[in-house]
Amino acid sequence: MVDQSVFNIRQLSRSDIHQLRRLNQLFAEVFADPESYARNPPKDGYLTKLLDNNSILMLAAFAHDEIIGGLVAYELLKFEQERSEIYIYDLAVAESHRRQGVATGLIECLRDIARERGAWVIYVQADYGDDPAISLYQKLGVREEVLHFDVPVKSVR
Repeated sequence: MVDQSVFNIRQLSRSDIHQLRRLNQLFAEVFADPESYARNPPKDGYLTKLLDNNSILMLAAFAHDEIIGGLVAYELLKFEQERSEIYIYDLAVAESHRRQGVATGLIECLRDIARERGAWVIYVQADYGDDPAISLYQKLGVREEVLHFDVPVKSVR
């Protein structure tokens, strides 16, 4: 069970540029990837555009005013039926707040949003060796064995 008396979760909106920057910094720290998350921060106008985009879901977990976790997901509208899928792109919890239900709370909040939108599934990928993530996702969902390919935009010739 998730004890949300210690933290609260909310979806970020247009007025949350500062919180989105803080969330991005959390991702940089948790993923140990400042090159991707902190080196070239987007301008406010770009972040406003993201926050206004109904297909991008950004959730943050707060303990008082501190962001202790967050999730970014994308709603993908399907063509074969009138439904959508939601893909969790990033999910992180500050090391000092792990094992307190924050990640589960974020996913449960996303699940509520998915239900409201008529999505039929939420999916996420985990890297081999990321045992905490794999354990969390196995607790909440069904594991599939798939292959993932990155197709470069620029020619690799």
